[in-house]
Amino acid sequence: MTSLDKPDLVTTTVRWRWPSVHPEGRKFVVIAGAIAAAFLFFISDEIGWPLLGVTIWVAAFFRDPVRTTPTGEGLIIAPADGLVTMIATVPPPRELTGDDALADGLYTRVSIFMSVFDVHINRTPIPGTVIRVAYIPGKFLNADLDKASEDNERQHILVEGANGLRIGFTQIAGLVARRIVPWVKPGDAVAAGQRVGLIRFGSRVDVYLPAGIAPQVILGQRTIAGETIVGRAGVAEAPEGVSQ
Repeated sequence: MTSLDKPDLVTTTVRWRWPSVHPEGRKFVVIAGAIAAAFLFFISDEIGWPLLGVTIWVAAFFRDPVRTTPTGEGLIIAPADGLVTMIATVPPPRELTGDDALADGLYTRVSIFMSVFDVHINRTPIPGTVIRVAYIPGKFLNADLDKASEDNERQHILVEGANGLRIGFTQIAGLVARRIVPWVKPGDAVAAGQRVGLIRFGSRVDVYLPAGIAPQVILGQRTIAGETIVGRAGVAEAPEGVSQ
């Protein structure tokens, strides 16, 4: 085989690296660390060591890993890390309907539950322009319940792509979550997988797929925000799978 016949070799590698702590969480890490240090050095190390463990957990909760987002026409990317706990056919939230918003009809709602061990930074499913952000105060029920999408504190975000595709998604507070932190506003241009906000301490994100777009994830599957493809425009068949 001559050198011209040899296949191209991959010469670029990607190395794992520790994720950084997002600036939104650094003050919580400092506070937890200061309390742990006070107990360790001045009060009781028996309490201080567990508090040090809590400090490490807080840092891990606010971790902000780099994600590699697939690009391509019609791709809809997962807005959250977590477990796909519900896939249902429902009307869209009224806060996402109306003029220049989602059309009436039925949508496929894919619910992604984030435990306190998941990354809680949320990302936009498609590139485009943010055309609506609506915050709704509410309860703090278990985010894994179906009624949490209507009863809990939540924030709806609607993004319109250059091709006219509109995707709405909702950040929902849970039992432990007490704060939804937005980083975008109407009129902002966003790239697919761009960070748009976070929910503190356990929650859920719903993404609404228009009619004719089947979910490309299945119940029980884990998604990675900014990386997992949850839908693709023009694809109306859903995959099948088994838990094992």
